Amino acid sequence: MLEATRCLHCKNPRCVGACPVSIQIPEFIAKVCEGDIRGAAAIIAQDSSLPAVCGRVCPQETQCEGSCILGIKGEAVAIGKLERFVADWCRENPDTDAQAVAVPSNGKKVAVIGSGPAGLACAADLAKWGYDVTIFEALHKAGGVLEYGIPEFRLPKDSVLKGEIAQVRRLGIKIETDVIVGKTITIDRLMDEEGFQAVFIGTGAGLPKFMGIPGENLCGVFSANEFLTRNNLMKAYREDYLTPIHAGKKVCVVGGGNVAMDAARTALRLGAEVHIVYRRTEAELPARKEEVHHAMEEGIIFDMLTNPVEILGDEKGWVKSLKCIRMELGEPDESGRRSPVPVEGSEFEIPTETVIMALGTSPNPLISKTTQGLEITRRGCLVADEQGATTRPGVFAGGDAVTGAATVILAMGAGRTAAKAIDAYLQGK
Repeated sequence: MLEATRCLHCKNPRCVGACPVSIQIPEFIAKVCEGDIRGAAAIIAQDSSLPAVCGRVCPQETQCEGSCILGIKGEAVAIGKLERFVADWCRENPDTDAQAVAVPSNGKKVAVIGSGPAGLACAADLAKWGYDVTIFEALHKAGGVLEYGIPEFRLPKDSVLKGEIAQVRRLGIKIETDVIVGKTITIDRLMDEEGFQAVFIGTGAGLPKFMGIPGENLCGVFSANEFLTRNNLMKAYREDYLTPIHAGKKVCVVGGGNVAMDAARTALRLGAEVHIVYRRTEAELPARKEEVHHAMEEGIIFDMLTNPVEILGDEKGWVKSLKCIRMELGEPDESGRRSPVPVEGSEFEIPTETVIMALGTSPNPLISKTTQGLEITRRGCLVADEQGATTRPGVFAGGDAVTGAATVILAMGAGRTAAKAIDAYLQGK
């Protein structure tokens, strides 16, 4: 409440404009200031179905807090922490009378593919407008990247995520797990035989990228996706679970983004000495400063200006070391960051048992290959306009499936935008 008093309640709040889902931030903070936490939650709920998640994993420093006028000369209002507090307080002090409930059906059916942030946000808005919504999830738990991609220590699954998804279900949304659209069922069948009048694709970007260097097929080489998924869905972080996940005593994580930090900190908790291998300097790390700070604070070793050239294995086919070359920064590339250039003759080896590739992801091509009329970009992303409409009538898409790997809140924003477009499409507006 004391932090909430710092909000200036600007006439033209830049924080709202910088929020991808346009939460009415000054209004909810005013309620916190008054001590009306349920009132604050009600304001947030108008625009966000996952406040406890967003309060933990959103990059507020580049969005709402990055636009806070107090941050120009001092410290921005801790908007993310306030959102997290409101959501956590309401979960710990439930009010059954105020919980979301289903609204009367308008008789129209919409299928949502993927139960990640884009799918959940799209489904929640559509359900509030009376649509009969079914979410189809490929894995056996709902949540998408929230369930399997973000470590337990950053986003507790049973105490936080489960409650957020339960709130979405209360809107009358059905979630069918273990359904792989493109294998178990197709979009054609959903629309032609199952009676769905529109489809939203929010399948994310789950196809990992590798470097294409020798040795990537050795035992002990993971994509960050696989490593984090095994750790989350098979509960490797709990000592009473015999999860088949190999970390070993020494781990090298290749990459410098948020996923690399998550993989490194997860491996550390499994008992390994962890190195992050990154080809630029600390100043160019794409991960959030907060995540880098936590990784360094926990003792993870950063090997900067270092680029892998080969993974070396033993006679049994297991990783034994990572061969690298030193780098130096040259001229800026198209992204504005200075391009790393190899230093000739500087090759060396880092002894390691495990190599985790955290180099980004692209959308899985399964749906685009099994659905006629869906165009994709050269990067494998679905082609969609600003409202989420794809090249096939009645099929919409948003989040990482369209943009490539991005953030939870941007995916939610895309899901909400597509929900409006689906509503307009089905109502003939």
